[in-house]
Amino acid sequence: MNYQNTLQFAKKMDAADPLRSFRERFHLPMQKDGTPYVYLCGNSLGLQPKSTRAAINQELLDWENYGVEGHFHAKTPWMPYHEFLTESMAKVVGAKPIEVVVMNTLSVNLHLMMVSFYRPSAKRNKILIEFDAFPSDKYAVASQIKFHGYDPVESLVELKARPGEVLIRPEDIEKIIEEQGDEIALIMLGNTNYYTGQFFDMKKITALGHAKGCMVGFDCAHGAGNVNLDLHNTGADFAVWCSYKYINSGPGSLGGCFVHERHANDKDLPRFAGWWGHNKETRFGMRDGFDPIPGVEAWQLSNPPILSMAAIKASLEVFMEAGMDNIFKKSKTLTGYLEFLIKEMNNEQIAIITPEDPNQRGSQLSIQVKNADKKLFDKITEMGVISDWREPDVIRVAPIPLYNSYEDVFRFIKILKEAL
Repeated sequence: MNYQNTLQFAKKMDAADPLRSFRERFHLPMQKDGTPYVYLCGNSLGLQPKSTRAAINQELLDWENYGVEGHFHAKTPWMPYHEFLTESMAKVVGAKPIEVVVMNTLSVNLHLMMVSFYRPSAKRNKILIEFDAFPSDKYAVASQIKFHGYDPVESLVELKARPGEVLIRPEDIEKIIEEQGDEIALIMLGNTNYYTGQFFDMKKITALGHAKGCMVGFDCAHGAGNVNLDLHNTGADFAVWCSYKYINSGPGSLGGCFVHERHANDKDLPRFAGWWGHNKETRFGMRDGFDPIPGVEAWQLSNPPILSMAAIKASLEVFMEAGMDNIFKKSKTLTGYLEFLIKEMNNEQIAIITPEDPNQRGSQLSIQVKNADKKLFDKITEMGVISDWREPDVIRVAPIPLYNSYEDVFRFIKILKEAL
């Protein structure tokens, strides 16, 4: 696309945008003068859909009117509530409904998945993860290694970029799997790295891992709702994600979990079980031995928190109306425009560390500010931009297709120039 560095061009792009009306479906944070912030922080917390309040209020009203009978007589009955999210969430992450469930939070789900898919032995006990993975993931995998009696110093293998580089080269991933694959029990990568925004080729990594006998899982916290995950076709054994970033479900809301259908009927998989994963027909028998539901629902522990699920349901309805293909298409052009304008600045103090290839990233661009501290970030915040700072020198910005405009991107660059 031939981008232009003018406000007129940005307005023209917005006028032709098939998703332009969806911006009005979200609450935009406002500055003191009544103008909206340029909100580029959906990679940390997505904005609230205007339909969320009514969705939650409906559950409060049903609780008020029905009490416990709301499990069966609420407008959206609570008993099977999570099932009303499954088909939409499966479309968001590119999976079959039997492979997807909304439950718990991300780190809880990650631990539950490792109970089943990290089964170390004396010969094969290593976990492969990125060196700069999100800290919670590193804490989780290290604690699982310790739980099984091994030492993370020996059993935690960290993928690192080459000296002087930021991104991990695909050939280096392939090399480490080839060299250490026979000792690796689990490959567990963030599919879209939170810091650099690098999107890994999950299908290739899964094939490499499986060829060596490794289990393969992904943390899709920065991928779900952002990139075309196509989880089923990757062949990965499992994936986990949160819903409060790109899926706009509210702070601390529930996460999602994927287990490939080839594991759907394996009742011998070790797992931490709970009553909500038990056969639905006999769940209330109470005295029966655990009989897992086919598919990923078997990993559920407890009955779901309805108020959180109501917010997720409201957001997923927006996604389904917009269409995932339309969202991914706009994401590439909108982020491409941001990249173009940053390069047009021609400022040696600024560098983009996120991959240039649109197929190796989502909406986030990580902007490295050389020889700077957080003062620049604080300055652009004062001037009307909500973004995200990561030590030591990176500003993460993510124009979100559902509620950000091309004019937002243009305004951000104008503010960044002034602040510099």
